[in-house]
Amino acid sequence: MAIFQDVANAVIGGDIERVKGLIKDLLDSGKDPLEIIDQGLIAGMDEVGVRFKAGEMFVPEVLMCAKTMAEGMSLIRPHLEGKDVKTHGTLLIGTVKSDLHDIGKNLVAMMVESAGFAVINLGTDVSPEAFVKAIQEHKPDILGMSALLTTTLPFMKETIEAIKEAGLRETVKIIVGGAPVTEEYARQIGADGYAPDAGSAAELCKKLVGAN
Repeated sequence: MAIFQDVANAVIGGDIERVKGLIKDLLDSGKDPLEIIDQGLIAGMDEVGVRFKAGEMFVPEVLMCAKTMAEGMSLIRPHLEGKDVKTHGTLLIGTVKSDLHDIGKNLVAMMVESAGFAVINLGTDVSPEAFVKAIQEHKPDILGMSALLTTTLPFMKETIEAIKEAGLRETVKIIVGGAPVTEEYARQIGADGYAPDAGSAAELCKKLVGAN
């Protein structure tokens, strides 16, 4: 429907006021809030992910698009009571121990959430023990770990070992990313996948839960 495409285009353009106006009109006319989310907001962010991965959009633009989607969601949320809001699953994400970088990790969290996942963001400097405790508490489908420093890379391996020791490895898929991380390193430490950027991370999460 053209009106949903207008919402998607406004998300792609990072036009918060237009998104809010369109969504208000759609809600006032009785359109299904879930359709607005799926065919408008998420469709727009899916295209943002494609363009970001292709190098046609950059981090500041993507952050603006994600903020635009979030503003749209805030208008829709009160209309979702009693609705069966489906998600593809839950991503638990954090930056590993001794690493305080979070811009890339937060961008991944936004993109994955925009792709239809529930996201629990543990922040930075997350120890292996804290990751294990959070898996036990939240029972996520996917764990995402980020590192920006070569010196903190070993904590990815330590975390996976701690997850194994806790008997939780078979319960969660593990993905890794960050500037010094490579696909080869991800394989070496026993991760289920590697994403070089936020758009790829969203695609990888969908693939791992069979949502592609």
